[in-house]
This record gives sequence, C-alpha cells and structure tokens, in this order.
Amino acid sequence: MAIDVLQPGTGPVPGGQLIEATPSAVLWGRLPSRADAPIATVQPGASVTIDTVSHEGILADQGHDPVAFFGQHGVAPELVLRDAVEIARSVSRGPGDGPHVVSGPITVEGTEPGDLVSVTMLAMTPRVPYGVISNRHGRGALSGELPRAEEPVSVFADVVERDGELVGRLPRVEGGPPTITFPLRPFLGIVGVTVDSDERPHSVPPGPHGGNIDIALLTAGATLYLPVQVPGAGVYVGDPHFAQGDGEVALTAMEASLRATIRLDVVPRAEALRQFGDLAGPLAETTEYLVPTGMDEDLDEALRQCVRAAIALVRARWGVDEHIAYAYLSAATDFRISQVVDLVCGAHATIRKADFAEVLG
Repeated sequence: MAIDVLQPGTGPVPGGQLIEATPSAVLWGRLPSRADAPIATVQPGASVTIDTVSHEGILADQGHDPVAFFGQHGVAPELVLRDAVEIARSVSRGPGDGPHVVSGPITVEGTEPGDLVSVTMLAMTPRVPYGVISNRHGRGALSGELPRAEEPVSVFADVVERDGELVGRLPRVEGGPPTITFPLRPFLGIVGVTVDSDERPHSVPPGPHGGNIDIALLTAGATLYLPVQVPGAGVYVGDPHFAQGDGEVALTAMEASLRATIRLDVVPRAEALRQFGDLAGPLAETTEYLVPTGMDEDLDEALRQCVRAAIALVRARWGVDEHIAYAYLSAATDFRISQVVDLVCGAHATIRKADFAEVLG
C-alpha cells in the first residue's frame, strides 16, 4: 500500500473535468471577489476534480523552494509536485496576504443570491506521501509561549502503513519516545463562495462566505451548504489537509496537497428555508450529523453564535419549540472547537439526525 504522486496531468480524474493548479487558475493568500472571472462553469449536479496545492513547503520562511525544503527531509525531487514549484516561482503574494493557495471561482449556473450552494465532498485523494505541521509567528493557541525561538517550527510528517491502513507519522526525536502515528482523514480547510465585493478577502479569517473554516468533519461523503452572495456562487477550494484535530492548536495541522472531487448543487431559497431555516453562514452535513457553525474573534461569542444557529436549525427543520431545542442540545449535542488560530475562531455543533426520526414520522 502506497500513495502515488499525482503530478499535474497524471492519475485518475473521478469528476467530469480536472481543474489544475496552474498559476492562472489560483490565488495565493486571497479569496476571489466578484470581479474575478470564473475558471470553470458547471451545471447544478456536476462533479469536478480539482488539484489543490498546500502552502506548506512553498512559503518564504521555508525558503520559497519546495524542492530544497522537502529535500532536507529526504524527499526526492521527482516526488515534489511540479505545480507547487511553479506556484512558488511565479504566483505573486503580497506581504500582508494569507498563506493559502486557493482555486479561482467556479460558476454554478442558475445560482442566485438567497439560494444555497451545496458542495459535496466525493473524494479526497492524497497527491503526495508527506505533509507538514507548522507553528509560526506566535499564531498558535499558545501565542507568546510557542514556538520558543523566533523562527517558525515546521514538523515534517510522512505517510506509512500501520495495520493495513495508511497513517501519518511524526519524526522520532533522538532519546524521545517511540514514533507517533495517527489516522489520516483528508479534507479541505477552505471551501467558500465569492463575496459581493470588488475587494479580494484575506484567505485566513473565515466568515459567512465560508472560506478557511477548517472543519475536520468535511471528509469524503460530507456536504457544506453556503449562502450565495453573487450570481453563480463562485465556489472555490484550498488549504488541503491529510488530518486535523479539532482546534488546530499549533496553527496548521497535517497540511498536504489533495486531488479533490466535489459535486456542486443549488438549493433554491424556498427549499433552503424549509430544510434549514434562514442560514447566516456555513452549515455542514454528514451521514450522521447536521453541523451548524458559529464564528467570531472571541471564542466564547463563536460558541454562542453556534448555539443560536443550532436552535434555529432544530426549530426550522423539525418544528421543535425553542426551550425544547435548547434542552435537547444541552443533553445530546457536542459543541466542538473548529479552530482557534485563524484570527476568527470557529465552533460547530454535531446534531444527530437519527434523534429526530420519530419527529419526521
């Protein structure tokens, strides 16, 4: 069992078309605005495959040269993605921009403001057998404590087989404990819609548009619903992960490039209101859960927003009285920290759909 390196133009393409991470098809550190032309246009229900590139290994504080950076960790040049090399060489990134490489916008025909666009994660295929976990610039949960030195700490992690499964592996420090491994759960940290503004948003803080929400439940099979701001929605993705714990406390998780296949659908406003109520921000759904979100610079307020969103969702979808919904959430729903490192903190709730089977009749 091994991960094949998916260089541009190689390997399977499960979706109807492949969108490659060419310099003209990505932004580095910013999200699309309404002034950006689409890189693709699809009909509702269409599937597309998108090559995503991790920012880890190409940033200036890592040398701006992924071949040299990963070569320090024993990665042969032919195992470094050619599109990552080209992005590092030729895509501009301003000094105040975020770190993420983000696809250009995809238009979903017929989608209008007031609708929801749904992004279903069909497949998340690793493009390389390695990734990086970084703590830099005093930006983690322990800002001011870690990292100890001024320079960033970038921990290389490779992918190995354990008990018949591929897992991430951290390096063993001499004299330290045995090697640490952990499960891989690939997902996209950035999934969003284009904002109704001519200014490109910074790639780090998430918001009503989605963006850098870093919800680790968005693995293959999950769906993210986003309120549309501009005609066509302008869906984009980026920030690929191989694994992340809720919180992402060090600043990044196991960041590594993915070939992501997604399906894009529209939920017209009337149907969206019936299913979910009036959404102010992202809502995720898995086989087991509905996952409302809350976001704010203050984590306490993010949690409060999430609770309000959860109450509104339960009331709209199942007709439950407010005080019963609040009681149910307290008794049966986990409220989780999505991340605390993206300037705007995120919280999300996991509402079990099966608990309402009798309500649905």
